[in-house]
Amino acid sequence: MNALQVSTVSFAYGARQALQQVSFGVAPGSFAALLGPNGAGKSTLIALLTRLYDLQQGDIRILGHSLGQQPRQALCQLGVVFQQSTLDLDLSVEQNLRYHAALHGMGPRAALARIDEELARQHLGERRHDKVRALNGGHRRRVEIARALLHRPRVLLLDEASAGLDPASRLALNRHVRQLCRDEGLTVLWTTHLLDEVQASDELLILGRGRLVAQGSAAQFGDDLGASFQRLTAEQA
Repeated sequence: MNALQVSTVSFAYGARQALQQVSFGVAPGSFAALLGPNGAGKSTLIALLTRLYDLQQGDIRILGHSLGQQPRQALCQLGVVFQQSTLDLDLSVEQNLRYHAALHGMGPRAALARIDEELARQHLGERRHDKVRALNGGHRRRVEIARALLHRPRVLLLDEASAGLDPASRLALNRHVRQLCRDEGLTVLWTTHLLDEVQASDELLILGRGRLVAQGSAAQFGDDLGASFQRLTAEQA
């Protein structure tokens, strides 16, 4: 069973078709990169995966639970880091995490234990009482990852998580998430438009004009991934 299964998903904004019969699976413990140019449908797919939008057609399953029929069971297995930060800048790191833990029904003692664990894993223990406003972009992203993992999900979704970071911070974040994937057995779906964030061993999913135009190991696309990406997405123009 795939950790994440998207089956014949279509979505339209009125007359405009944003996604057309998109199907793919991501195996447990793997790192999958979702690529696509602007307008390819990535944002719509993320909104459906996180249930910001209701499905119009098709099915999405997380650890076997259907988002449409079993939303609570499905979403409790999903951790999300959105492209736009949703941290409260005027609260401390710990206060942001406590608030999220409360939303997931954790009691104060259990929440504190999980916060201690995740801050240690993100190397942020010394910053727990700092206001988020005082953190740099890379550290804010790590707080968001800690928050996403508080409820122990098995699937981690990162939507353009490196947006706005400098190259060194982007690389560090990418490496950090991959290490989590290896150490914790997390299934990761990493959406990006930056080809240098993709490694040869990744499962690669390419969206173009609302369709899944290619899927497979990144190594299968050859040494010039950029050329393959341009050709595949241009064919959908």
